[in-house]
Amino acid sequence: MIVRKLRLQRAWSQDHLAQLSGLSIRTIQRIERGQKAGLESMKALAAVFEIPLADLQQQEPDMPTTDSKLTFEESQVLEQVRDLKGFYTHLIQYLIVVSGLFILNFLTSPGYIWAWWVAMGWGIGVASHALSVFEIYSPFGADWEKRQVEKKLGRKL
Repeated sequence: MIVRKLRLQRAWSQDHLAQLSGLSIRTIQRIERGQKAGLESMKALAAVFEIPLADLQQQEPDMPTTDSKLTFEESQVLEQVRDLKGFYTHLIQYLIVVSGLFILNFLTSPGYIWAWWVAMGWGIGVASHALSVFEIYSPFGADWEKRQVEKKLGRKL
C-alpha cells in the first residue's frame, strides 16, 4: 500500500495520521507493513489523504509492501530515521538502567561504587553506537559499502 509513502510526503508521524483518521496507531502500523485493511479504515485514510479510495487500494501484485514503492532517497532517509530512533532508545535504556544501578549501589553498599563498571562498559557501547549513527567516524560507511558492492560485481570505480 502507499499509506507510508503518502504519510512521509506530508511529514506526518504515525501518531498524527492516527489522530486525523480516527484509527489506532497499531492499525496504521499494520497497514504500513502491508497487512490487509478493512474498508472503513481505507475510507478513513482516503479521506485524510484527500484521494479516491480506489487510488489508495491500488497495489502492484509483485510488490507486497510499501518499502518497495519508496524511492531510493526515501528509503535512505527512512533507514537513517530508524537508526536514529534505535540510538535514542539505546541511550534512554542506558540512562534508566545505570541510574537505577547507582541508586541500588548507594542503598546496598555505599562504600564501594561498583555501578561505575557497568556505566563505563555499557557507555562504550552507547558511544560506539553514537559514532555509527551520527557518522562521526565510520570505517564501514556508505563509501566502503559502495566499494565492496562494486568489487563483488567486478566493476571498477
